Amino acid sequence: MTSLDQARALLREFPVVDGHNDLPWALREQVRYDLDARDIAGPQHAHLHTDIPRLREGGVGAQFWSVYVRSDLPDAVPSTLEQIDCVRQLIDRYPADLRLALTAADMEAARAEGRIASLMGAEGGHSIAGSLGTLRGLYELGVRYMTLTHNDNVSWADSATDEPKVGGLSEFGREVVREMNRLGMLVDLSHVAATTMRAALDTTAAPVIFSHSSSRAVCDHPRNIPDDVLERLPANGGVAMVTFVPKFVLQAAVDWTAAADENLRAHGFHHLDSSDEAMKVHHAFEETHPRPIATVSTVADHLDHMREVAGVDHLGIGGDYDGTTFTPDGLADVSGYPNLIAELLDRGWSTTDLAKLTWQNAVRVLGAAEDVARDLRTRRGPSNATPEDLDG
Repeated sequence: MTSLDQARALLREFPVVDGHNDLPWALREQVRYDLDARDIAGPQHAHLHTDIPRLREGGVGAQFWSVYVRSDLPDAVPSTLEQIDCVRQLIDRYPADLRLALTAADMEAARAEGRIASLMGAEGGHSIAGSLGTLRGLYELGVRYMTLTHNDNVSWADSATDEPKVGGLSEFGREVVREMNRLGMLVDLSHVAATTMRAALDTTAAPVIFSHSSSRAVCDHPRNIPDDVLERLPANGGVAMVTFVPKFVLQAAVDWTAAADENLRAHGFHHLDSSDEAMKVHHAFEETHPRPIATVSTVADHLDHMREVAGVDHLGIGGDYDGTTFTPDGLADVSGYPNLIAELLDRGWSTTDLAKLTWQNAVRVLGAAEDVARDLRTRRGPSNATPEDLDG
């Protein structure tokens, strides 16, 4: 039996929990949520990284669908609600394949039924507009993690890719973390500054996650996790879910992406613009500046290092499919996870360790957040604090 055969066999028993997929945003941008125009029951290779046949081929058993909206949108809250509605529509449209999951028990039930547990994560604190009531509303609608920032700061938390403003978390930011703990919503530290990571770990009573982040020691990008933060995960109980985005995992791609982004801005486009017009400019740049290629091995290097620092009980996978233009060779779309598992088998990872990486760690961390929430709710009620109350 080849390593790839072994990987597929393992994934039939312990499928992948992926921490971050931006399909809902891609559906908004491409077809304004017209699910007939992007029917993921069939192949969508020309348009998307994600469809149900490829999720099945990739051995995905649970997916955190990102209900991301851009941080510069003036209507972030209603736009986030639209994203949540999109996920709900997908679940309703494909009931034989997708099942709404709100708890760790729901994830296990979906696995037993052979369906893909569908969870939601809000990407960026701008989605609550400074309102803990809105945070609670998102939880009631099914959101089970919130990334504290996206690429830009919020008033109460510093992003990895913005100029520091509050030195990590403000007092209101700490209250957001405490309220997320009380709800049972996972605190996601992808995208945040290292100071914010440390402040959140100092504040939280529950395990945290990094829904799609890799190792800063292996690739020096501010979106990645420093070793001193990884070292704290065993005491916290949290999980770091390695991402596949080349510009976060391959140092040469970091430098190339900075130049490509500047080229887009020079032509009047936002550096995250994936429209046909922006892509024409981008591809013209690539013709004269060949793009460095990440591989399955590149991602495995991150996991090897992260296992050494944090331990295998604190690792997961968060591919960021449909949220990135480029993907590594061998990980082109959601069908590629077996290639990564095969690479790790070849590197000596045991099936016990791989079961933790793919399924068990992520399920455990959500269950642990639920346990903390049950305890906290017996001791305190909802917080109605505002940024003005706590930060002046």
